[in-house]
Amino acid sequence: MMSLQARELSAFVAASDPAPLLLDVREAWEVALARIEITGAHHLHIPMAQIPQRLAEIAPAQPVVCICHHGARSAQVVAFLLHHGHAEVYNLAGGTEAWSTQVDAAVPRY
Repeated sequence: MMSLQARELSAFVAASDPAPLLLDVREAWEVALARIEITGAHHLHIPMAQIPQRLAEIAPAQPVVCICHHGARSAQVVAFLLHHGHAEVYNLAGGTEAWSTQVDAAVPRY
């Protein structure tokens, strides 16, 4: 499984062509509380439990970075997407917690 460290994410977005999809798999209340926004990336929120039903919304050829609170749920979604033919899928190691503590303290911790 490929993963990205929080400090690598912005550079990855800037260097990617096509632009990557930041797929937030947390619950709606979590996204409302704290979200990662990076210019140049596409952002999509699909709670982990809805991924199988909404799989068609995720283009198989687009790079995808899966995001959750600490990285466990997003790792499961990475495995699911790889199993379903997505070629370039990454897990954000440490999730929004790592982003908040290592990159952008303005993103609330919870």
